[in-house]
Amino acid sequence: MACGWFHRDLSGMDAESMLKARGVHGSFLARPSKKNQGDFSLSVRVGELVTHIRIQNTGDYYDLYGGEKFATLSELVEYYTVEHGTLQDKDGTIIELKYPLNCSDPTTERWYHGHLSGTNAEKLLGERNEPGTFLVRESLSKPGDFVLSVLTEEASKGPGNCKKRVSHIKIICQNDRYTVGGSETFATLTDLVEHFKQKGIEEVSGMWVYLRQPYYSTRVNAADIDSRVRILGQTLDGEEEGGGSEKKSKAGFWEEFDYLQKQEAKVKKSREEGMRPENKSKNRYKNILPFNETRVALQSGDPSVIGSDYINANYVKDKLREPGDQKVYIATQGCLATTVNDFWQMVWQEQTRVIVMTTREVEKGRNKCVPYWPELEGSKEFGGYVVRFLSERDATDYKIRILEITALDQSDLPREIWHYQYLSWPDHGVPQDAGGVLSFLTQVNCKQMEFPNAGPMIVHCSAGIGRTGTIVVIDMLVETIDAKGPGL
Repeated sequence: MACGWFHRDLSGMDAESMLKARGVHGSFLARPSKKNQGDFSLSVRVGELVTHIRIQNTGDYYDLYGGEKFATLSELVEYYTVEHGTLQDKDGTIIELKYPLNCSDPTTERWYHGHLSGTNAEKLLGERNEPGTFLVRESLSKPGDFVLSVLTEEASKGPGNCKKRVSHIKIICQNDRYTVGGSETFATLTDLVEHFKQKGIEEVSGMWVYLRQPYYSTRVNAADIDSRVRILGQTLDGEEEGGGSEKKSKAGFWEEFDYLQKQEAKVKKSREEGMRPENKSKNRYKNILPFNETRVALQSGDPSVIGSDYINANYVKDKLREPGDQKVYIATQGCLATTVNDFWQMVWQEQTRVIVMTTREVEKGRNKCVPYWPELEGSKEFGGYVVRFLSERDATDYKIRILEITALDQSDLPREIWHYQYLSWPDHGVPQDAGGVLSFLTQVNCKQMEFPNAGPMIVHCSAGIGRTGTIVVIDMLVETIDAKGPGL
């Protein structure tokens, strides 16, 4: 659970105003106690009112004055968020912690990683393996303070031997000033980091730690999304993209995409099924292949024929949800003329009732997906199945087709299939109106829920990774916000 719900400069009155203005029943935040120095308060909206619960900080543990004991404030909040019914007001009213009301980050700098543990910081910095790489994160042991984690290199026994380790330097926040100890204080985290980038920091052991290159985070607090987009849109000379400057260097978004590509190269998952000679012709693009461990295997294939179970499609699970309640999608490529029969076999096998198509059949003169449905009010045989085109209607940004699939062996009753084709998403671009995409997904999910025993919805564009992946991720994020509240 992210610690964005901790507001270090909020009074009780301010907390009430914020929860009433932005929150709903179950919204909550934590803040330092103004009455008892070192303690904290949990402010929760209960109906139209706001209640404040004192959290004791003994120095060894956190508790609600006699309740369960926790090593960190985060663990306490997470426990009462999961254990509904455990937390009660004096009159017995159950207090539910449902929706964290997050605050803005203390800085928009990209080296700020928010709620990152020391162990995970060490793992990230170790992967970079460059001494002087640093990041700043929240202190998990003392809310309101921060930690500067730096990969350092020190000499070890034996000539020419050096040992890398990660130094964790506490940044204390006192009276809205930041310090690592001593007399030097700074108005912002950025000022502190810039100062010590110039001179280094001497540890208690006498070792010097130097800040050379930041480790950028791709994490961003939803409250700060606008400022992060502006920062990523800047070039290295400080100009924004499209600003007319001739002297520009790639930065921001380019850096993050470049990093993601490097991470992809490290992925060790096998894709050998898609590389088999007998399967190559079934791939729209030779370098976009499904992972073996999550690929959809066609069950009607001839076991004696290698590759007869192959289709370029993967199961995608929403791991933002709890295990056992994870929504599953099928992400696949746009059909080729030679894969249409396989596509309808997958639809039948997976008991899919909703298909989401995010491409046009032809874009800029290039074939993106062959039409895999018959003419309106007509029917067509695809392998072992007959598909009928029952009706079609137009919405603002998309088409809705109602199809029906029947097995030729009459092994089951005909099934109604709803086909949604989004038309306002340009290839290698983004829709002009994000609201149109959200409205589209609302309609898609409403239809999916009308079929309680339906299998995964199938999502595809042309390659099956760009617009497809974006639609799936947006759907996951929207459902997470719906589940965890507007304070995200």
